[in-house]
Amino acid sequence: MRFVWQLLAVVLIAMIGGQVVATVEDNPWLQLILGLVTAVLAVLVYGWVVRRTEHRPSTEVAREGAEAAIGRGMLIGVAMFGAVIANIFVNAHYEINGLGSVTGAVGLFGFMAAAAVTEELIFRGVLFRIIEERAGTWIALALTGVLFGASHLLNPNASLWGAFAIAIEAGAMLAAAYAATRSLWLPIGLHFGWNFAAAGIFSVEVSGNNTPQGLLDTVTSGPTWVTGGDFGPEGSVYAVLFGALLTIGFLWLAHRRGNLVPRRRADRVTTPTTLPR
Repeated sequence: MRFVWQLLAVVLIAMIGGQVVATVEDNPWLQLILGLVTAVLAVLVYGWVVRRTEHRPSTEVAREGAEAAIGRGMLIGVAMFGAVIANIFVNAHYEINGLGSVTGAVGLFGFMAAAAVTEELIFRGVLFRIIEERAGTWIALALTGVLFGASHLLNPNASLWGAFAIAIEAGAMLAAAYAATRSLWLPIGLHFGWNFAAAGIFSVEVSGNNTPQGLLDTVTSGPTWVTGGDFGPEGSVYAVLFGALLTIGFLWLAHRRGNLVPRRRADRVTTPTTLPR
């Protein structure tokens, strides 16, 4: 039952918060505030329901070291997406025509904060963590990666390739980041940094969602395999490549730290470790 209660609690916050944030999209400052409130509330509810249903401290969202871990994740996410844009610039066409919408970037900050936090709590905090306890790291990574990619098929400009790309570059990578650190803060920061860099800074499509303009006024064109087409740069082969490389790196780190859970020993894992410092 713990799985059901945890999933219901976080999904409920995600649905209500997401709806509220979407209804104020014409007011970027209010969207910023409500997005951050949704993110904070989701973490508090997740921590509370985990403590109540598992009778342990919710160490994966412990406050100690959270700021540093989020900051590291954001840097990785922004750098990774910047590398994708650089390859689009070199191999296709990416042009900056000046400033876009500063207030649009403000609203996107709140929107992406709420999305990153709630999605990480659902997919890595609940689904990956509990599946891993029973089936081991590799099966949990594969299953939740596929689920995460499939969830993006509901987006307006979704495609099977886009869903596959998300499964690799985000679903697998973010699960591997959690496995390496046993903390949700790094995946949350990485997820947010990637999404905000895409929408809030470089003003490109995010997961085929008809994303509003961000900080820069940009034009992207060229072969779909380079640019990602209507799905956005997340559908670029470069995004998949960089995501796969980071996944391998995080899994190597998880192996080195002894954090990979074999299937036969999955029942021995009861409490995730805190982020190493």
